[in-house]
This record gives sequence, C-alpha cells and structure tokens, in this order.
Amino acid sequence: AQLIISVYPSQDNPTNQTIWIFSGSSTARDSGGLRTSSSSSNSHPDDTWWLTTPNSGNIYNANKPSNTNFSLSPLFASSNTADRNSVLSRIPGGGKTNITFAASTTNTPTITISSGNRTISHLFMQDDTTLDQMGIRVSGSNLSYSSGNASAWVGAGLINKPIGDFFAGTYDNTPTAYFAANSQGSIKVRVNSAFIPEPEEYALVFALFALGFVFFHRRRMQKKRQATTL
Repeated sequence: AQLIISVYPSQDNPTNQTIWIFSGSSTARDSGGLRTSSSSSNSHPDDTWWLTTPNSGNIYNANKPSNTNFSLSPLFASSNTADRNSVLSRIPGGGKTNITFAASTTNTPTITISSGNRTISHLFMQDDTTLDQMGIRVSGSNLSYSSGNASAWVGAGLINKPIGDFFAGTYDNTPTAYFAANSQGSIKVRVNSAFIPEPEEYALVFALFALGFVFFHRRRMQKKRQATTL
C-alpha cells in the first residue's frame, strides 16, 4: 500500500501554480492526529514526513519555504479550464482512464482514516539542511487515528508555488509519518516538470512506435529474402 502525490505545473497558470494530485492508501503505523492550518505549523510525525532521494532529499529548488503552510485551492474552479479538462480526460467517465488520475474525481483532496475524513486544506513545507520536509493540514478540526487504522487520500488541488521552485524527481518518505505504513516509500511525491501529457500525445507516441516497429520488421524480412536468394 502506498500514498502518492503527483505534482505538475498548472497549464492555466504555469508561472505561479502547481497541481497536486492525491491517490493511494496505507495503514497507520502509530497513533496520532492530523492538525489544522491554524495549529502550529511546525513539523510533527503525526502529519509531516521527511523526503529522501533524489538530490539527497532536497526537493525545494528556489523560494525555499521556512515552516510554511500553503493553501490548496479547488482544481475544478470555472476559470481553471485547461487543468480541469486535462484531469477529467483521464478519470472514469471523463473519456480516458489513467492510473495516476483514476482516484482524482473529487474537486479538493480528502483524507480518510478509519471512520473519519477531512479535506486536505494546506500543505506544510520546510526546507531543511539535511532532509526537506512536507506534510498535510486538514480543514475543520483535528482528525485522530490509531495504530492499524486504514488511511487513504483522493482528489486534486492547486497551490500558489510554481514548478520551478521544486526539483523534478520521485521522492520517498523516511518511515516517520504515523498515518502511513512503517516503511520507506509508503509515501511518494512525484514532481514532474512538464505539463500533464494529453491523451492525444500518448496516442501519437504509440502510433510512432508502431510505425517504427512495422518499418523495422519489413526491413528485417527484406534482408532475410535477399540473403536466401544469394
């Protein structure tokens, strides 16, 4: 089981915003509680984790955050057409299905633990001298959980921080987040420097690959025929 966050530049506002897509599930390794943005923004294993690999755990490239909560705004706002259509084209009922986006049918990210659920309203970020930190903050009130509780998150949102502020790559968590399983990699953050690929782009790449295979196969058969006639 694994909790995944996929990060992309916003197509509507690439110089200022990034899309954060939440999917996956896990099991709480310890008892704790998810805090709200009005609580202390300091890191804590209840709802914060440390990132490893690549770049030795350094995910923040510019405008490095210092003990900061970033607000998540709804992805499907009426003015956010390019991002919305890009995600909708990949979820069930939206025309295409892609595993990265299959769970992202909700307007804002939500986390569910045991019988409780909250909207993920903020992302905590902290640039650190050793391993950079990231975490979630929820709306309403704190959400408590116990060891062994199932946890899952779903949905997508936008934050006012551009993709250039992050190093691209896939980052694992050290086994510190209590609401995730007690193993490295139970949370992954995947930072993508390019826009979400459109379904037409996937189709074009597949078509070019198929065309290349046909060309290669024909050339190979021609060489075989020439060899047998000599």
